[in-house]
Formats: sequence, structure tokens, C-alpha cells
Amino acid sequence: MKTKQWAVALPLALALASITGCGMDDSGQSSGSVPSAGTKSVRDANRDTKQISSEILDLIKIKGKASETGPGVSECGDGKDREKYFQMFHPWSFTPRSADQLAGVMERLKKELPEHGWKIFEYERDSSRNKNLNLGADHDERKFSVSIVHLAKDERPTLSVTVVSGCYQIPDGEKITRF
Repeated sequence: MKTKQWAVALPLALALASITGCGMDDSGQSSGSVPSAGTKSVRDANRDTKQISSEILDLIKIKGKASETGPGVSECGDGKDREKYFQMFHPWSFTPRSADQLAGVMERLKKELPEHGWKIFEYERDSSRNKNLNLGADHDERKFSVSIVHLAKDERPTLSVTVVSGCYQIPDGEKITRF
């Protein structure tokens, strides 16, 4: 049970770490901060996060079942006022109808994500006992990051997916609803 919880938490941590380090300063050096995603209501940011997840699911292109978890709202960090700034995250998993359907899906995603504006920053096996294959990508224009982990040696092989947004500012007069 603890292994499964770690398998879900790891992609979220990787995605959060990746997007928090992708901001660049004028010299091209990493600024170490979450990129600004502009001003948006939580409702609109939630809709956009679901849309990104749906697009990733469409790129998987195999029959199966996606978990029904929804996006959540978190703080941006970097000392940002938690009453004015927020970030979206959406962890979910995909289980194919049969395990053999996942063969080659990560390689295909590595090829197809860049065709949809994503820049791959990670594609390697992790150091776990199972040597899970990890893919990480940023969409600089849309200010989202995705982490996909192929959990091939689980009892039911799955893809663990985490979508994370940049840092939004709430419009004046609105409050951040956290869920």
C-alpha cells in the first residue's frame, strides 16, 4: 500500500519541482520560481487544467480507464501571497484494458507531445526497484507541466499522470477557493 501511495506522490513532486525550476531570467539562467500564468479565476484555471489533462488522455490513444480525480488548488510558494496567487495540480492515473496495450506508449508520447507544443525535459528510468519510465514535459506557451510515469511492474500496469500549472493571480474582487 505504501508503494502505491509513493507512486502517486512521486510524479506530483516531480511535476512541481520541474515547473518551479523552468522559469528563466534575462540571462537565460534558471530563476527557480514558478512561471506566471497570468490572471485567472479559479473556475477558469480549473477548466484549463481539465482541458490539458483531457488532451494528454487523448494522446495516450488506447482504451482503458482514467481515474476520476479532479484538479486541486495549491499555493505558488516563492513567498507569494496565498490570498492572491494560486497554482493548479491534477494527479490522475490511466489503466489500460490489458497490460500489453501500454507497450510503446511512452515512446509515442515522447514523439507526439512536442508536436503539440510540449518540450520534453525528462525521459529516463527512475532509481526505484521497478525502474519506472518517467517522462516530463513543459508547455511554455500555456504555462503547464506534465509528469507521466509508466508503472509497468504494478499488479495492474498503469500510467500515473500529474498536470501542474504555472502561478495564477486571482482577479481583483475574487477569492481563491481551495479544493
